[in-house]
Amino acid sequence: MATLDKNNKGFEDKLIDLQNNMMNFALTLTSNREEAKDLLQETTLRALDNREKYYENVNFKGWVFTIMHNIFVNNYRRVVRSQTMIDQTENLYHLNMPQDSGFDTPEGAYTVSEISRVINSFSDEYKVPFSMHVTGFKYEEIAQQLSLPIGTVKSRIFFARKRLQELLADYKYQDRE
Repeated sequence: MATLDKNNKGFEDKLIDLQNNMMNFALTLTSNREEAKDLLQETTLRALDNREKYYENVNFKGWVFTIMHNIFVNNYRRVVRSQTMIDQTENLYHLNMPQDSGFDTPEGAYTVSEISRVINSFSDEYKVPFSMHVTGFKYEEIAQQLSLPIGTVKSRIFFARKRLQELLADYKYQDRE
């Protein structure tokens, strides 16, 4: 029993030592300090709840960062799903109604058209997987449909996202607090 407590203490010490790195990673994912703090707290709790799933020979930092990334992705998907409206009315009445989406403003329309223009300027090898990912396809589904290795799909999506961020740097929020 003493070795279990000793291992648990070592686990907690590693987790505490990693808090600053975790906060930096959370900030890169969320770009918002409050959201990053929430993500850090949720990741810490999840790691503590799942400590029995961690094995000593596994990279601890990678294990914790994977937990954080998965929480972030799942929260993002939950938000997207909650904002998705399914119009079951006759003649798609709700979809055809004018919406106060913010895209009706000249600034909003310009931003959407600019993003679309940039994405469409990518070569198909980057545009297709990136567009599929943005519309909700999972990496495995994209890899299967395009007959590509999953690593290739992930790297193409990563590079497309980075390129989009570079080309639209003027539109990036400085801080959403």
